[in-house]
Amino acid sequence: MAELKTVTYDGIMRDLKARKYAPIYYLMGDEPYYIDKIADYIAENVLADEEKDFNQTVFFGSDVTAAQIVDAAKRYPMMSERQVVIVKEAQNIRNLDALDAYLRNPLTSTVLVMCHKNGVLDKRKKIVSSIDKVGIIFESRKLRERDLPPFIETYLRGRGASIDPKSQQIIADSIGTDLLRLVSELEKLLIAMPENDRRVTPALVEQQIGVSKDFNSFELRDAIVNRNIFKANQIMKYFDENPKAGSIYGFLPMLFNYFQNLLIAYYCPQKNSPEQVAKWLDLRNPWAAKDYMTGMRNYTGMKVMQIISRIRETDAKSKGLDNPNTPAGELMKELIFFILH
Repeated sequence: MAELKTVTYDGIMRDLKARKYAPIYYLMGDEPYYIDKIADYIAENVLADEEKDFNQTVFFGSDVTAAQIVDAAKRYPMMSERQVVIVKEAQNIRNLDALDAYLRNPLTSTVLVMCHKNGVLDKRKKIVSSIDKVGIIFESRKLRERDLPPFIETYLRGRGASIDPKSQQIIADSIGTDLLRLVSELEKLLIAMPENDRRVTPALVEQQIGVSKDFNSFELRDAIVNRNIFKANQIMKYFDENPKAGSIYGFLPMLFNYFQNLLIAYYCPQKNSPEQVAKWLDLRNPWAAKDYMTGMRNYTGMKVMQIISRIRETDAKSKGLDNPNTPAGELMKELIFFILH
């Protein structure tokens, strides 16, 4: 099949704010945050409040057929330039292919929004190319862990607040890639900030989100990067005494990503240059390369390969493979000891 048009969340929102509307938006994917943001913006802004009673319809996929959606989309607006039809949980619609006939000649006065969460359409289907010809098909993908700090920074900057890199990483590590939960926690921070100081600091994160500014995965990673045995043991003791503060399942991906990138950094042709290492690792800026510069001073390439192997072994044991009774906390202590010695 032909390549679909490339569309982005920012591009869609830019057109919507300019009041450039497509006759259909098929929003699909595993990240509900962007699907909800687009659908909510359309629901709130395309029509004036007084137009919505007669011209805005919301369906749920499990309660409606494709034929009923087509009937609604073919209606003409009443005392309004447009009508909006929003279908939530579109993944539950039976016989979605029945929409295809409507897509050959959609009404320009209808804005049809299909919200398909936790999955995507089979892109080989005819309906996908039909939507792409006349409207917008958008796949909302989960953010990678490395993309969370810039997302946090951008979100807060858009709300008139700033945040330091350490606080970004603490929040990213503690919340993870669930953007709905992440945004909820960021809103808590925004509410708690005084009007005369719109900065997110580790102290504010500790106070509002409950993540210790001194004992967290960011600080553990820092201790390992700098081979600070005392600090690493302090943090591990804290986690041992406060199981809710962190678990092996959160630390292992963080450690694996760091040492995997560190091994790649050894192959950089100019590994003494932070700028070149950042470019080699596809990092956001040279500042982000400093931990890898430090890591190459503190760990040999052979040791890094051994650490990666040990992390994989620990991951398997944490899931019960060849491990009859060692608790996760003990596995983590053994791993940290191996890394640092």
